[in-house]
Amino acid sequence: MNARIMNELVDSFWKLLLPGIRVTIPLTFLSFSIGLCIALAVALVQVANIQVLKQAARFYVWIIRGTPMIVQLFVVYFGLPSIGLTLPAFPCAVIVFSLSVGAYCSETVRAAIESVPSGQLEAGYCVGMTFTQTMRHVIIPQALTTAFPPLSNSLIGLVKDTSLAYSVAIVEILATAQRIAARTYDYFWLYCEAGLIYLIFCTFLTWLQRKLEKRLERKR
Repeated sequence: MNARIMNELVDSFWKLLLPGIRVTIPLTFLSFSIGLCIALAVALVQVANIQVLKQAARFYVWIIRGTPMIVQLFVVYFGLPSIGLTLPAFPCAVIVFSLSVGAYCSETVRAAIESVPSGQLEAGYCVGMTFTQTMRHVIIPQALTTAFPPLSNSLIGLVKDTSLAYSVAIVEILATAQRIAARTYDYFWLYCEAGLIYLIFCTFLTWLQRKLEKRLERKR
């Protein structure tokens, strides 16, 4: 690696890092927060065993898990305008990523809820609690503790999946790397540098996950 490439990489590092902080991180946490709410709702619908809603939830999970995320992005960003509904790129990405998180994490949350002994739900009924109250105060706090590690892995995976947002004109890390590479022709080093920034973000989240897991274990 010669001095010219080294200087360009040092200069481009900050140009790649800033979109990561301004776009990738907000897109990740906003989508994951909305997706987690969807996942919890879908899991509760299935646990409550309301047949119509349960079948609708399963259909939603089947569609989202069975189609590529990039196709979903294209349908929302490029397809919806053809039927008269046009959305900016960032909300389109949030919608698609949230739906994806909701579908995948709903199975994690559902399994965690079902891992809590059924006697605790019955005990809630015995003291006069409704299904909603028992879930809110007794079952879900225990289930989320169990589901924390796989949910954290989903969050880390979402950080990397946000790189697909460049396909709908969102200027995040990968899109910025492509623009710089088109000017300098240093594709190899710039893509490696973009990968390094994703690695830094994911490493920090992995470290944070381990810290929180230890705290949860102490509380448990």
